[in-house]
Amino acid sequence: MHFLNPNKDALIADFVGKPLNALRTPAFVVDRAVFAENCRKMHENARDWGATFRGHLKTHKTVEGTKLQLVSDIGRTSAVVVSTLMEAWGVVQGGLVADGTVKDILYGLPVGLNKLDDLSALHAEMTRYGGTVRILLDHLDQVKFLEEYERAQEHPKKWSAFIKMNGGLKRAGILPEPVSFKAFMRRVFASSAISVFGFYTHAGYSYGSTSLEQATSYLTGEVRLTNDAAAMAMEVLAESDNRGVNNQPFVLSVGSTPTALSATAEAKLKMTSTLNGTLELHTGNYTMLDLQQLHTTLIGRPQISQKVLATVVSYYPGRGSDGQDEAMCDAGAIAMSKDTGRIPGFGDVVGKSWKLGRISQEHGILVQVPPDLKSGRTDPTLKIGDTVEIVGQHACLIAAAYPWYYVVDSNEGSDKVVDIWVPWKGW
Repeated sequence: MHFLNPNKDALIADFVGKPLNALRTPAFVVDRAVFAENCRKMHENARDWGATFRGHLKTHKTVEGTKLQLVSDIGRTSAVVVSTLMEAWGVVQGGLVADGTVKDILYGLPVGLNKLDDLSALHAEMTRYGGTVRILLDHLDQVKFLEEYERAQEHPKKWSAFIKMNGGLKRAGILPEPVSFKAFMRRVFASSAISVFGFYTHAGYSYGSTSLEQATSYLTGEVRLTNDAAAMAMEVLAESDNRGVNNQPFVLSVGSTPTALSATAEAKLKMTSTLNGTLELHTGNYTMLDLQQLHTTLIGRPQISQKVLATVVSYYPGRGSDGQDEAMCDAGAIAMSKDTGRIPGFGDVVGKSWKLGRISQEHGILVQVPPDLKSGRTDPTLKIGDTVEIVGQHACLIAAAYPWYYVVDSNEGSDKVVDIWVPWKGW
């Protein structure tokens, strides 16, 4: 019955203390010690790079993970990004606003008209505790409907907004073309419903990095983009009647997991331009990591804090290419996602010279690969009934499939469940 309505206390009673090989599969497992160390290291990066930090909650979507993201022995932050309103309300209902852990929530998509009632309720709840909600803007129609919405309210408010910048990813954001961008900013600065907090970008293309130098170059590009935007905005603001109601200095919010991993004291030395604001680093996948991040060479396998347990349910001798064997496990596309990466396949089997080579909805086809001493994937044996551990391509999408996570802790021995995390589901 846990699957119908996951309850943390009931799940803890049933599963804490059990060995991993006793769990029903597919199962999603998080190593709390590795997760926490990844969070601590990111605080160190932000500190050494000279930035504040904003943790993105989209990967784990949990109360427990949020606490580890925001507080470490290196430092703490109270600012987060969410990708869904369910994540934002999960933060509130999980007590993280009332206890002061979270004071600043950024809704991480350009604001939609049908989200304003929910965002306003969230804003009111955050305000009760001295916190704030921020939004992203990248189109003037958003400014228009924010103004119309606030005119209809008994007590109109100003929305604290980041301007989302398009650095070439073409996912969201406004281009930094001077004429159109300055026209955009004139309209935004004239709005009665908006206070500009800063400029925000995400270098998703940095996932193609294969060296620290490449990732640092992408990071430098993110800073340049937001810094140039702030410079143009300052020119416009100097002529605006509303210059006193917009945040100064602007916050320059940059980051993706590869660029954030490259944000070090050495990277700071490469920034030669005068900043037109203060730096903020944001990222989310770094807490769990995956094969996509492994390919960048910025992390090693021991830093990956998540894996999927699957059971071998059938075996097919000689069916594969060149007469190699294949096997079937119970972790398919729903359990692993269909995201791919520069490392071939949909997942690596830990310790085994096998990979997840093909998938359909619930079927995972395991195929043999040459033994790899460097990764420790050297054992060619596999039989029906075996439990295998698979590290997939994209942790964010993999985690989203699971109603709860089994938590282990490698500082306490990593073969038994020590906690259960129940993620926030929906939008």
